[in-house]
Amino acid sequence: MKKILCLLLTTFLMIGALSGCGSQTGTSKDSKSASGNTPVVLNEVAHSIFYAPMYVAIEEGYFADEGIDLTLVTGFGADKTMTALLTGEADIGFMGSESTIYTYKEGASDYAVNFAQLTQRAGNFLVSREPIDNFSWDMLIGKDVLGGRAGGMPEMVFEYILKKNGIDPANDLSIDQSIDFGSTAAAFSGGQAEFTVEFEPHATSLEAKGDGYVVASLGEDSGYVPYTAFSAKKSYIAANPEIITSFTNALQKGMDYVQSHSAAEIAQIIAPQFDGTDIDTITTIVDRYASQKTWKSDLIFEEDSFTLLQNILEEAGELDERVPYADLVDTSYAKAAAH
Repeated sequence: MKKILCLLLTTFLMIGALSGCGSQTGTSKDSKSASGNTPVVLNEVAHSIFYAPMYVAIEEGYFADEGIDLTLVTGFGADKTMTALLTGEADIGFMGSESTIYTYKEGASDYAVNFAQLTQRAGNFLVSREPIDNFSWDMLIGKDVLGGRAGGMPEMVFEYILKKNGIDPANDLSIDQSIDFGSTAAAFSGGQAEFTVEFEPHATSLEAKGDGYVVASLGEDSGYVPYTAFSAKKSYIAANPEIITSFTNALQKGMDYVQSHSAAEIAQIIAPQFDGTDIDTITTIVDRYASQKTWKSDLIFEEDSFTLLQNILEEAGELDERVPYADLVDTSYAKAAAH
């Protein structure tokens, strides 16, 4: 992941050099849509029930109430989301905050700054081919597991848990990292590996088909991890503080909603975002995430969480030098929204 982002950043910097002193890309605070609201393009790393508070804010009209005409685009990968952000195709990016560390380390002058944290736990689950009543992580020793991409949060958190349990990810088991994100569940159903690490709805779908059984939550076993956050380029935040304020206020309303409503109520609200997924499945997934306290009550990206993130990156061999929290995180908007 870090190498991919490095190549993308190099391309971005070359584009910036060729364009010289052209106008800044992205939405201007003076732009207005036909509705009279300010258009904002948000690029999300994936479209998942894991991000329920954001979809509540969309479906309940909180962004519109705050004067924002939001366009949601799915990037299908942190590398693509970060590229969209750096090139001005998106105003705000939503992804793992490790991506902001990678681009900062590669020397971007107009780097991405995290201003709101959405999830505080990992959102993936370990699925076994057979039911296991009393799972322990040492049961993976000598096994074949379908994992995630090197340098990405799913794989790094998985390896972080293994190391916490005295297991060497490189030598004690075999982790297949060759399968694209979103395709591992199909591969598992097809007979590959004895375990797989899956996001929802794939974990629940495997259970529903009888092809697998959720035996552990990476979110519970890794502890509180700043898994996903919203970021924008430093220049965009400086030029558009009103937009960031309104955007964060809308998100906080979504966070408040999921804290005060049942899984069934949340599922009904976000169901239009997941056409083709039945309401019972959405409810089950929301309840699974809510029960492990996936979502914070506020959007404040604390320094302790950022330190833990860098610990995970270091242990995974993806970070050779720490980066300053004060440069990459701005908590002022989230703190104001929380009051």
